[in-house]
Amino acid sequence: MTDKPTVGFIGVGLMGHGMAKNILQGGYPLVIKGNRNRAPVESLLSMGAREVQTPREMAQQCDVIHLCLSNSPQIEAVYHGPDGILAGARPGLIVVDASTADPTSTMALAAELAQKGGTIVDAPLGRTPKEAEEGTLDAMVGADDESYAKVLPIIECWAGNINRVGDTGAGHKMKLLMNLISMSYAALYAEATVLGAKVGIAPQTVQKVIGSSRLGNGFFDTFMSYAVDRNRDAHKFTIANASKDVRYANAMAADAGTLTLIASATRQYFSHVEAIGHADDYVPFIVDHIARMNGMDMEDEVKKGA
Repeated sequence: MTDKPTVGFIGVGLMGHGMAKNILQGGYPLVIKGNRNRAPVESLLSMGAREVQTPREMAQQCDVIHLCLSNSPQIEAVYHGPDGILAGARPGLIVVDASTADPTSTMALAAELAQKGGTIVDAPLGRTPKEAEEGTLDAMVGADDESYAKVLPIIECWAGNINRVGDTGAGHKMKLLMNLISMSYAALYAEATVLGAKVGIAPQTVQKVIGSSRLGNGFFDTFMSYAVDRNRDAHKFTIANASKDVRYANAMAADAGTLTLIASATRQYFSHVEAIGHADDYVPFIVDHIARMNGMDMEDEVKKGA
């Protein structure tokens, strides 16, 4: 037996599996909701997790529920309906939303859950599935003082860099800023690498010179690991998710009445790749698409520079 709160987890995919595993290994009773991909579900069940069929069942059994889903419509669907979280919520329930979501939706859901006596802590993620498995993700957390104190030990199971950025909703706002920067980096790095190849500077040279300068950073290294080294698993984050996040950031800017020319240009790049049927490509693959727009093949350019 344990006196630790029972934790639920919905969304045990690329990121969620590692997070849930680390919560379980932290000594917390874990309840998961299965999905069509049974491999991560069966993995967690073999470690001692229990499975429920609906979010309502989970809300009835858990003190804290984690969500790690793709977008706000998915999150809203988990809350609503006869089998949703709200239908089973008890006073004191805390939902830790680790998704990247529309802050307007987050605040509306927080108001609905408050009517049931529960609270939302938004704790979106930074980094990759590798860090999720290692328990060293970044987390930017929006929460009231009491809820933050309760969930911090759980978040510490899966995050190595935790920043509380404000009250509920602030975490999702901060995450949109982070992903706007990273996806704009991706578009810029792709443009610059393609331009370099066009004027005779090999992609390997761009990787070496920029990577060893003060302009280098972890995201650049990961991006160029695919662009040059052709490591397809360097950053397993889809164009579809990236495009969604940039749309949310642009919507947030529109609501705030802010001029965001770079954000708009970034959105167009990712929307284009989605529109031509490559939504499931990973983010660094955008370099291949921008190369093709310019009549080039990036893989061939890399071979030329070898």
